[in-house]
Amino acid sequence: MEINGYEIAYSEAELDKMLNEQMLPVVLIDEQFEGYQKLQEGDKKALKHLVAAAKIMNEVSQEQDHHMNIVQRKALEKATISSSYAAKALKLFMSLNGVEGLNGLDAEPVEIFKGISGLPGRNFYPVDLTVGEFHKIIQKMLEDGKVDEVRKILSARTMVRRDGEVLKAIDYTEYFAKEFSAIANELEVAAHYTTDEKFKDYLGWQAQALIQNNEDMDMLADKHWAVLQDSELEFTLSRECYDDAITPSVFENSALMALLNRYNIEVNSKDMLGIRVGIVNKQGTELLLKFKDLMKELAAKMPFAERYEQNINKSDELKQTMVDADLAALTGDYAQCRGGITTAQNLPNNDKLSIKTGGGRRNVYHRQVRMSVDKEKNRKLLERLVAPELHRYFDPETDHLFVIGHENGHSLGPDSKYQTGLGQYKHIIEEHKADIVSMAFMPEYVKAGVIDDETLKKIYVTHVVYRLFGKAKPQLSLPHRVAELIELNYLLENKAISFDEDMKLHIDFERFPQVMRQLLEDTVEIQLSMSPQKAKEFIERYSVWSDVSQKIAAVHAELGVKPYKDIKMFF
Repeated sequence: MEINGYEIAYSEAELDKMLNEQMLPVVLIDEQFEGYQKLQEGDKKALKHLVAAAKIMNEVSQEQDHHMNIVQRKALEKATISSSYAAKALKLFMSLNGVEGLNGLDAEPVEIFKGISGLPGRNFYPVDLTVGEFHKIIQKMLEDGKVDEVRKILSARTMVRRDGEVLKAIDYTEYFAKEFSAIANELEVAAHYTTDEKFKDYLGWQAQALIQNNEDMDMLADKHWAVLQDSELEFTLSRECYDDAITPSVFENSALMALLNRYNIEVNSKDMLGIRVGIVNKQGTELLLKFKDLMKELAAKMPFAERYEQNINKSDELKQTMVDADLAALTGDYAQCRGGITTAQNLPNNDKLSIKTGGGRRNVYHRQVRMSVDKEKNRKLLERLVAPELHRYFDPETDHLFVIGHENGHSLGPDSKYQTGLGQYKHIIEEHKADIVSMAFMPEYVKAGVIDDETLKKIYVTHVVYRLFGKAKPQLSLPHRVAELIELNYLLENKAISFDEDMKLHIDFERFPQVMRQLLEDTVEIQLSMSPQKAKEFIERYSVWSDVSQKIAAVHAELGVKPYKDIKMFF
């Protein structure tokens, strides 16, 4: 079957398997949800306008992601009127939130249409622009004195298009002026209805940031967002930069980097946009705040803490809020379920002006995502790959505790200049560092009485099985997955974990925290080195796809993996 002249790459039978056997539903809240019923009428109305804003942002992210996304989606939607085949292809499209994407299993991306592939610059850059040409154009523009334009091109918030023989940058507020205006309008209406004054204030700032070409407005919106601790509603405009492979390629060009440094031009990958909407879960948030209470103490215990600035120190106010959220909407970047779906998020990132000017961060945890698990597969996985005496310690609920430690871990350790110094490897090392901060400091939560020794063992076992048992060799574009492979190999090399002749996991509970602490020191040393070469060598050494990993992946494949997600929204 052809859509706009492009043949669907999968047969209907193949799509049936992907949708029926390999797709996991993620069911968000509806109007019957108890938390929604308890909201005041004004907040109920506000929530619906926030969801409307989220849906508009999905159009923006699809445009950012691929120049064929919207036209192919609309054609699929039209074709579903008379074709079940098209309806199935559309469902796969909505899982990827685009015409293609990695599924976390296969080395090659899933491409829904023959002849439509992903691009290294997504749609942030001209579709025919190669890395080599990009470097030549940037260098020539600098030599011709077009420094300010190059600075805009290498900004996180511009779409880049050709302008004769050079490139020009178009700020998001201009390129997406129609969509941003409509989103801002929905936010202003939501602000009118909400009963929370701080939340109302934030929505006003965020609406203004969408219609003004001024990074300071983003900064102010971020700062008002980051202090929200007691609001009933959750709304986030996410800006993360893992998808763009064109911009960070300049880090590999030493001559070009020397030129950029001469002009003091910062290199930031493009932000893919998304929106999250939900209701704050008070009980879940109480648990998060228990972990928060230890953050200053943990900051002082970070390796080599005397050698760098941290976002947290003992004398200052802790600029970190955190909430657990029941979700009503995940759109845009959040809905690009390509090998996974995020269970929590710590924003703003270090490249954002609000962080550089002393603003705080906010962690939000996704209840409906973490509750979407395949229990039967987990049971079979234990039987195949884990020693019987460890089965009682496997508890997916404790993965949430690891994630809390991970998100808090982003606020600990070397500041942004050290992370940026690692060039294209900064995301892998930073996600890896956050993982290891979480695991290395779990014994500190036992000492503080936040968790007990039994829970600590559950965290260790669940982390290895749930996170480190990889389903396929990860690509560098998946920093979380690469980080997990690094951790598995490091633990094996240092004998904190092992596999017997029957390929059953064993864990040395005494050695495990010691090895994690050493790995944390090694990781922080890499960030402090600001050496892309050292980061590369570390990643290459420990991200080897070994026979152990291959055997684990084979078991996953045999038991059935569900890499595709179906986000069910009701508002």
